[in-house]
Order: sequence, then structure tokens, then C-alpha cells
Amino acid sequence: MRGKILNALTIVGSFIVGASFTYFVIVNPFWDNKSSNNTSSGNTDNAGVVKYDKDITIDETGISSSVGKIYDAAVTVENIQRGQVSSTGSGFVYKTDDNYGYILTNQHVVEDSSSITIVMSDKTEVEGKLLGSDEYLDLAVVRIEKKYVKLVATLGNSSDSELGDTVFTIGSPVGVEYSGTVTRGTLSGKNRMVSVSISNSENWIMKVLQIDAAINPGNSGGALLNVNGEVIGINSLKLAETSIEGMGFAIPIEYAMNYVSILEDGKEIERPFIGISMVDVDNTNMLYQAGLMIDKDITYGAVILSISLNSGASKAGLEKGDIIIKLGDKKIEDTSYLKYELYQYKVGDTVKVTYIRNGEEKTTNITLGKAE
Repeated sequence: MRGKILNALTIVGSFIVGASFTYFVIVNPFWDNKSSNNTSSGNTDNAGVVKYDKDITIDETGISSSVGKIYDAAVTVENIQRGQVSSTGSGFVYKTDDNYGYILTNQHVVEDSSSITIVMSDKTEVEGKLLGSDEYLDLAVVRIEKKYVKLVATLGNSSDSELGDTVFTIGSPVGVEYSGTVTRGTLSGKNRMVSVSISNSENWIMKVLQIDAAINPGNSGGALLNVNGEVIGINSLKLAETSIEGMGFAIPIEYAMNYVSILEDGKEIERPFIGISMVDVDNTNMLYQAGLMIDKDITYGAVILSISLNSGASKAGLEKGDIIIKLGDKKIEDTSYLKYELYQYKVGDTVKVTYIRNGEEKTTNITLGKAE
């Protein structure tokens, strides 16, 4: 009898303990709040809001509603040579006036074309007129008759976007058959300095946005957009190596728009000139041919090989063998960096140049002339 009573008491006691645990640990909100206040890790409520030092809302939604802001503004650009389609790229209508629509694309998309065909979103083919292009910027402006324009893209600003933001692209990978292709990814990097070769095999640096959205041949010149459907960049290139995947690059839209009016008018972009020929510090063959030897401790910079008479460099006292290591406050890694930083200035500007001569660091000021 006594054993039965003890068993009964044990069962009742277990029930009471279990019920109390359930109430205080799982149900009671006071207990829950107290626990969360004593830990540095976040907790997730039923609305999907993760709380840490400040509220961060996780809201993973689709971008289909934003595609409509760009879809009919996106076009395929066909480069026609000898009466045939030589290559294709992408572009988008960025503005209209009373008579025309204006399309932005890459310079390398329209390079060497005898004519340009623009294929609209409904597959209507329209003759395009190249107004202006620039290989350093890798930008081109093409004009079409306004009556063919269905939509004008909404322009944003890449500086408003943050690393990790969702982005998407729209373009014509491979060709017109796949026009209107949308790919989605992440803004992986900003202000990337990427080395490229332009048509004359000259090295050049581009400051670009890095993305992991798929970019394939034919996507060049297409729009890169934020989740609101605003253009924040112009897709330009990707790293195409078997060991690399998902590294594409886009020209920031605000940078491109600084030059668009010049290209619309068919004018060449005026670039400053300092009057030197130069070589990278690690180009030992060229340095040897020029009779120059560089201290092995100097690992960056642009070495002056010759100076033009009456140029800004000549008037500033620079000499053959000087190694330019800064332009303004920007470090000069090599000749391509020097050209990039130089082209951020205007003709007539005066810029401080830091250089090394005979192992000693010196400075001078150069007034920039016009490149002929």
C-alpha cells in the first residue's frame, strides 16, 4: 500500500514540475524577455524580424515587380559589318526628347560597326545612329526615332547601394534569341580597380562595381539594377577564366552620366596631358633599353622614359628616370593607374606630383595641357 502511495505522489509531483517548466520557460513572456536581455545573440520573432543591437528586417522578396520598370527599355544592340551581324550586345533607353530616344551601351559593343540595328523588347528592328563613343570609358550613345521607344529606364545611383544588396541585370546573352534575360545576384564589391586592355593593347584601369549575377557574351552594355528597378550600373566585363566564376563588373551609372552629354553631341572627351612617355617599374626589359636602373626596393610607380618639350612635365622640372609615385593624394601603382588618375582631372588643372629621384622623394606641381 505504501509503495502505491509513493508511486502516486511521484506521478503527481512530476506532473506539477513539468507544468511549471512549460509555463515559466515556454509560455511566460516575462521569462522570455528576461532571457533575451541576458544574452548577446539575437532572437527571431514570428514576423521574421531578427533583433540584435538594432532591428534588422529580413525581407527576402522577388524582383518581378521591379523588372517592369526596365523590361521595355532594354534593347539588343547588333553590330553590323559588311552587311551581316558581327556581334551583339545590350543597352537601354535612358532618355527621350521631342524626336529621339537615346540608348546607352558599351563602346566595345559598337566598335568598328558600319551600321547598328537596335532590337526592341517586342523584337521590332530599328536603325540606330551612333552619336559618340569612348574606349577609355567603354561607353557609347546610340539614337533611335522616339516613336519606337516603349519605356525609359529609371536611373538611380550606385553610391546609395551597399555591399550585399540584391541586384539584377537585364540583357541579351548570346544574342537576340535570349533578349530580355534577367539574372539576379549580389553587389559583391564597390570601387574595384580592374585592369583591362583597350584596342591598341594599352593597359587601362576601370573603377567598377563587382557583381555575381551571371554575365555572358551579349550582356555587355546592359543595365545593372537595384531591387527598385533603378539603373545603378552598365554591365561591361567579366573575368573569364575556368578557375573563376561569378565575377562580373559594371560601370557606375553616375560616373557614366558625367560624360553622356559630350557623347550625345558627338564630341571627343578632352583629356589632360602632362607630356611624358613612361613604363612600369617592373618592366626590366624596357628600362634596360632606356639605360635606366631602378632600386629593387621601389616596387610601384611609373618611370619617366622621355619628356616632351614645353610640356607641363618639362616646365615642372621632371626628368628622365624620375619615378612618379603619387598624383595628388592618389598612389600610382603603375602606368595604367597614372593614366586613370590623370584623366580624373581637366585640362588647365594644376596637380601635385610626388616622385623619386636618386632615391629621394620630391614634389612638384604640373599644369595640365591638352592631349593632341
